[in-house]
Amino acid sequence: MKTTRWKCIACEIIYREMCRLTADSPLRIDLEFLPKGLHDLGGRRMRERLQEAIDRVDTEKYEAVLLGYALCGNGLSGVRAPARIPLVIPRAHDCITFFLGSRERYREYFEAHPGVYFHTTGWMERGSTGGSLQQLALEGQSEVGWALQDLIDRYGEENGRFLFSQLGDLTRNYRQITFIRTGIGPEDALEAESRREAAERGWAHESMSGSLALLERLLQEPWSEADFAVVPPGHRLAGTCDENIFAIEKCEEA
Repeated sequence: MKTTRWKCIACEIIYREMCRLTADSPLRIDLEFLPKGLHDLGGRRMRERLQEAIDRVDTEKYEAVLLGYALCGNGLSGVRAPARIPLVIPRAHDCITFFLGSRERYREYFEAHPGVYFHTTGWMERGSTGGSLQQLALEGQSEVGWALQDLIDRYGEENGRFLFSQLGDLTRNYRQITFIRTGIGPEDALEAESRREAAERGWAHESMSGSLALLERLLQEPWSEADFAVVPPGHRLAGTCDENIFAIEKCEEA
């Protein structure tokens, strides 16, 4: 009997979750994790690093490349599928969708709780040593994942700098930390740490149950068009401003 073998390239933010799901899967899935810090490099550099990892995949050995990533501040827009096998990615704006299980649940919670910053085991374990909110104030990087140079390249010098200044201090809008529990890892200790941080900032704190349903579906066929973009060889991802999050474009060189 032929064994399905997939390569999964994922952000280390979901390290514990992907290891658990892969261990329970009946399929052969080889994992590769890239550092959380790619998100802090800006869209262009993040895209380059991720493309390098995809291009290293042995397309004779695997039948598909699965990405444990979301659009991530437009960092995935432009990423190409390997030469001979498809690329599969969840339709999600950012990784919080992975911990809540669906875009719908994320949107419902966000609309009911404006001004929320999320904590998960992975975000806290693999955050920077300067504090879990430091990623929101890195030099040359806005909270939503746009680097200053990305915005200048896209909108011009004056407009780019203006947009960056508007995006660059969203911490003033946060009023609550919500810790998402998935039942994996040292959650009690990390939730207590999360509560302490909220108290120090004078913010509210809440804990909620998460869901790994979307990540589970990433590791199994068929991939529904509603929840996943399946990019065939010779094509690439393109970020969109609609609910699909990703479009699929033919590469110019293909």
